[in-house]
Amino acid sequence: MGGNHGHGASVPTSRRAVVATLAVLVPVAIATVVMLVWLWPAGQQADVPADGVSQLGGTVLAVERQPCQPTPEGMPPADSATCGDAVVRVTEGPDTGRQVKLPLPTGPGAQRFEAGDDVVLIKFDDPEPESTGYQISDHDRESQLWLFGVAFALAVIAFGRWRGVTALVGLAITFVLLLTFVIPGILGGEPPMLVAIVGAAAIMLSVLFLTHGFTLTTSMAVLGTLASLTVTGVLSYASIGFARLSGVTDDSSFTLGMSMPIDTQGLLLASIIIGALGVLDDVTVTQAVTVTELAAANPSYGFRRLYRAGSRVGRAHIASVINTIILAYAGASLPLLLLFSIGNQPLGEALATPVIAQEIVRSVVGTLGLISAVPITTALAALVASRRDPEDDDAHRDTHGDGHGHDHGHDRPGSLGRHGRGAGQPASTLPSTRSLRRARS
Repeated sequence: MGGNHGHGASVPTSRRAVVATLAVLVPVAIATVVMLVWLWPAGQQADVPADGVSQLGGTVLAVERQPCQPTPEGMPPADSATCGDAVVRVTEGPDTGRQVKLPLPTGPGAQRFEAGDDVVLIKFDDPEPESTGYQISDHDRESQLWLFGVAFALAVIAFGRWRGVTALVGLAITFVLLLTFVIPGILGGEPPMLVAIVGAAAIMLSVLFLTHGFTLTTSMAVLGTLASLTVTGVLSYASIGFARLSGVTDDSSFTLGMSMPIDTQGLLLASIIIGALGVLDDVTVTQAVTVTELAAANPSYGFRRLYRAGSRVGRAHIASVINTIILAYAGASLPLLLLFSIGNQPLGEALATPVIAQEIVRSVVGTLGLISAVPITTALAALVASRRDPEDDDAHRDTHGDGHGHDHGHDRPGSLGRHGRGAGQPASTLPSTRSLRRARS
């Protein structure tokens, strides 16, 4: 680790700061690796109850429209494009090549299908005697999703260049840890909060250093993120107990709690911690880089001035991020909000329901952890940026001048020396004012 933080500026730093940073980060990294090895699922499979269905691919060959059945009074009329049958060729499984005639899906939000569409079929393992054993489920969007992924990767690389490549690698590491460690570990019966903490620490250490480099600036962001995650975890644990939340608010959590040995409260804690990490690393990296850039542009700034200037940037950032968080939760819960609105339920009762109360606690706790990240990371970055070894200060003055016009024989053309003119330059190369007057007369 050195003073160059990889973001366009170079700030001399103290060797003691480097040693102190390593003294904290190395034990954290070792503990994270040990816990990863200890909690790693190791190929164990959770006992998931069989549901008797499987998903296969198919292609629509033809669609036969039919008049829609009358709907009950008070219900919206059915879409005529969703009434009828479709001839589908099975493209996967033991019945590959078989053609089946299936009814089109109907009801609110039913998809429209045309000849040539790739679809997802549900195959029933124990169908009824007169049934084909298949049902149209949805469109097959695999090709479209691949196109979105390629477009996303190209845009990131085109704008970020090498930094964009490292960001994509970090994103891949995040997905690998979530899919191979966090989710299987929770399904395997491990404490969800412990798995989430270890997984978040592994994601933070690997992704931040990979994306932003092994520098003191990145190290301060990592330490700030770690401290803020600790605050978020403590607040989450206390808030869930204080609000008496069980973690069961929808069909998914209810099904998991009934069919598998999963602590739903711990699952809620894990979701808050992992969700907070995605916003915390953005704030901590921004604060650490901001303070480092301020120190590079203003070498005379001490800890207090760096902290104040960095905090002003952090407050502006937090003000916008908080609004972003609330809008994100509101957008994700918009159907639920509409349902409460048309039910004429009093606002107090609606907010006290488990679904809304859980989201309120999640938002408040995440915001408090986010707010704590600004002063913590800013203080750490300002402390490191303002601490320099004496030999570094001498070298910095030799490079940038000591503030009194001394240039040690390295004046640039036009710069001022000790006596107000460039070293080695004549007193004046222009004619005097008196000579110009004589020439005009």
